[in-house]
Amino acid sequence: MMASTTGTSAARRSALPTWLIATVSGLFGLFYAYAVWNAVDLLIRQASGPLGLSGYGWFVLLAAVFFPILAFAGALTLGWRRKIGPLVLILLTGLALVSVFWLNIVAYASVYGTSLLGS
Repeated sequence: MMASTTGTSAARRSALPTWLIATVSGLFGLFYAYAVWNAVDLLIRQASGPLGLSGYGWFVLLAAVFFPILAFAGALTLGWRRKIGPLVLILLTGLALVSVFWLNIVAYASVYGTSLLGS
C-alpha cells in the first residue's frame, strides 16, 4: 500500500521546474498587476471626486480591482502542473478575460457613469 502512495505522489509532481513556473507566472503576473493598478487608479479618482461613489459604484469598481487577482489565481491553479505551452495559454486566456472585463467596466463607466456616483 505504501508503494502505490509513493507512485501516485511521484506522478502528481509538476511537469516543470519550479524556477520556470515562477518566471513565467511572474512575467504574466506583471500584466495582471497592471490591470489591478489601473482599477485602483480609477477607483481612487472616482471616490475622491466631488460627488464620491454610491454603494453600487463601490461594488463595480472594487470588482474591477479583485477580478484580475482572482483570474490570476485561478489560471495559475489550473496551469501550474502542466507543461510550458498549456501554462502560457491558460495564463494568456485569463489575461484576455481580465482585459474584456476591464473594457466592460470602462464602457459602463463612460455610458452610465452617473449611476456610479454618490449624491
